[in-house]
Amino acid sequence: MEKFILLFANAQPFFINFIRVSIFIVMAWIGGLKAFHYEADGIVPFVANSPFMSFFYKNADAVGTDVHGNVVPEYTLYKNPEGKTVQKNVDWHKKNGTYVFSYGLGTVILLIGITVLLGIWYPKIGLLGGVLTFGMSCVTLTFLLTTPEVYVPNLGGDFPTPQYGFPYLSGAGRLVLKDIIMMAAGLIVASNCSKRILAKRNS
Repeated sequence: MEKFILLFANAQPFFINFIRVSIFIVMAWIGGLKAFHYEADGIVPFVANSPFMSFFYKNADAVGTDVHGNVVPEYTLYKNPEGKTVQKNVDWHKKNGTYVFSYGLGTVILLIGITVLLGIWYPKIGLLGGVLTFGMSCVTLTFLLTTPEVYVPNLGGDFPTPQYGFPYLSGAGRLVLKDIIMMAAGLIVASNCSKRILAKRNS
């Protein structure tokens, strides 16, 4: 048991580098997917409802009427389900700036991931990457306050929906909540890089 504990205690630097690699994989994968329409379509509810990002869209505040005669945010009328492409929806997103914004966001996410990974060798760059990861996660977690789609809606059915609204997270909400782990990871790698910078100065 003692050898097992000692193994884990001595392996902490490797585990922190594993965190860096993990952040990079997530950032590179998710950031890369932002170049594709289905992913760009998927983030529209988050961006359109965010006070920090909505200005990137031309139609973020626009409203329309659904098939039931209800006034709804216009973006909800132009959703492309994952795996399906509807031309009129694509055209709307092009005019909205959905894809251009997604390309830019994906580039930023990828660059953050690279800076975190470089922290294995360059602590000053890694410190920046860790802080940016923390900041990005803070913004992402605000979606829990601003995006209606992160909670289960009350769509009715054969009987009243028993669980909807807060705190019943939808698939989108569960995805957002996981960013609290990314937030903590960013702080860990930033702290480790800071420690290495100070150690080098004092050596």
